[in-house]
Amino acid sequence: MLKPVNSLTLSREGYPGPMDIAVSHSLLSAVAAGDVGAALRLHIPSPMVAFGRADRIAKGYPAAVRAAQAHGFAAVERLAGGRAAVFHERTIAFSLTLPDLEPRAGITTRFELIAGLMVEAFESLGIDARIGEIPGEYCAGRWSVNVGGKVKVMGVGQRLVRGAAHVGGVIVVDDGERIRDVLIPVYRSLRLDWDPRTAGSLADRSPGLTTEMALDAVTTSFARRFDLVEERLGEEIIASALQLVDDHLPWVA
Repeated sequence: MLKPVNSLTLSREGYPGPMDIAVSHSLLSAVAAGDVGAALRLHIPSPMVAFGRADRIAKGYPAAVRAAQAHGFAAVERLAGGRAAVFHERTIAFSLTLPDLEPRAGITTRFELIAGLMVEAFESLGIDARIGEIPGEYCAGRWSVNVGGKVKVMGVGQRLVRGAAHVGGVIVVDDGERIRDVLIPVYRSLRLDWDPRTAGSLADRSPGLTTEMALDAVTTSFARRFDLVEERLGEEIIASALQLVDDHLPWVA
């Protein structure tokens, strides 16, 4: 593996629908090639349901895509692993891209890092944040973060390529009901069992919490671990992303 990373380039730019996923994909390729260094994206996304590879081979995938679109969400194909996850304007999308010559060896370490930083951020907001899967949660994962063992508020996945790793996911700050409303028909179409009561938000347990407050808390948490240098993404990253957009559009027969 490469030497430990001490600094990150921080980007706060978001893009609509599949372009947002394509930007993270482009950034992953650039980091793997050594064209840019370690990077962190933290931004407020547009409404979208991000489907995973397992979703795409499910018989009900076309119906799930239509259900997402009917609820006003773009359907996109995600970069990291996992099942369908929801992003909207009261969530935070995050993407940490790290150079690593042996990315598979560091999978658990990266999950521990992200989950730990998120718990630290949420606790600074007075929230009882815990790492671990809640029975019945959507897009279930060992490294999810929940509130009080009751509702999932952060999901995370990884994508590995030769020379780099991407750790990305979503934080639900508010409007948890909107997550439930779209996931009920989407997961029904995919024939996935889950308990809608496990989908919630940070604001459910911290009334008055804003997306900006949560963004500040997460940024501060990362800044305690890394030196953050805020910059806009380079033109080369965006140009490459434009060529990758089609890779993140939903495929339906």
